[in-house]
Amino acid sequence: MPSSPPDEPVILLDPHPRRIGRIFDEPTKHRLEKLGRVIWHDGSSASAEHIDRYLPQAIALIGQSPLDRARLDRAPHLRAVFNVESNFLPNIDYAECHRRGIPVLSTAPVYARPVAELALAMAISLARRMHEADAALRVGREFKGDNHDSFLLHGKALALVGFGNLGRALLPLLRPFSGEILVHDPWLDDSLLRAADVVPASLDECFTRARVVFLLAANTSENTGRIGARHFASMQPGSVVILASRAALVNFPELLAAARRGQIRAGIDVWPEEPIPADEPGRTTPNTLLQAHRLGSVPEIQPLIGQFVVDDLEAILAGLAPQRCQRADVATVGRLRSIPVGAWSLGDTTRKP
Repeated sequence: MPSSPPDEPVILLDPHPRRIGRIFDEPTKHRLEKLGRVIWHDGSSASAEHIDRYLPQAIALIGQSPLDRARLDRAPHLRAVFNVESNFLPNIDYAECHRRGIPVLSTAPVYARPVAELALAMAISLARRMHEADAALRVGREFKGDNHDSFLLHGKALALVGFGNLGRALLPLLRPFSGEILVHDPWLDDSLLRAADVVPASLDECFTRARVVFLLAANTSENTGRIGARHFASMQPGSVVILASRAALVNFPELLAAARRGQIRAGIDVWPEEPIPADEPGRTTPNTLLQAHRLGSVPEIQPLIGQFVVDDLEAILAGLAPQRCQRADVATVGRLRSIPVGAWSLGDTTRKP
């Protein structure tokens, strides 16, 4: 913590790939400008020279600039770092920030609700073959009421793999369908899950017991590629798997193989390679419903990014704890496998998710 405030408090922005006009509406800009001298930077990533010029006076960094120990040494007044790409990237010395009492925050919670809504919509469409019926009708091959392999979510066991921002946003949407909601999250104690009125479950149990499994976890060093053929084979044939967080959670070829043979129906929003290559096999795999990393891409939520940042920066400067953004946990952040999404960042409408 700085021993005294700088002569001219600076709030430094490096929000690429976000655009300032999309994430900061005018009222939020005015609120931010009341907290210090704002160094607005838009478009490309700020240069190292630009960042280093203003760091000595900066009380907050809003963006994804690298912050190693040497750079932190040049930022004696820094009070907070906000990642507005909504990831925790491996370009920050999190342990040193923690030691200095500098919270590193992500605006990821902004995306939880829109992702949850569309994940549920994908599950319903796959269970009832809605998207396939629509496509068939358009070419004169309508199903004519043939729903022999459709099923209801109502009364079925449903499973969430991961109970972070996305899982918590999806849970209330699932309550009307099921009284048996399984949750697997090895980072949370079972008592916390029971307090949320869900059923703690192993990863295997999620697949053997649930008719729909939502994959919502962060990608870590422990779970990369962990979900594969044996999990899909253990499901009731025709069950639904929704991949809504990170493609690296699954063995992707085995996911596609299970869908191809009809063992599962897969809703896929995230991909091993993005932008998705033209020859990606998933493009032509049957029993799938495909999106291009766009579940959170709703223009109306973009200004919430700026609002969350300013809400928490106001709190921090008043000596209070941040409440709106997600704080990096120094004990676990090193195990995350987040990567910059660049032009495919959630919410960009240029060439994106």
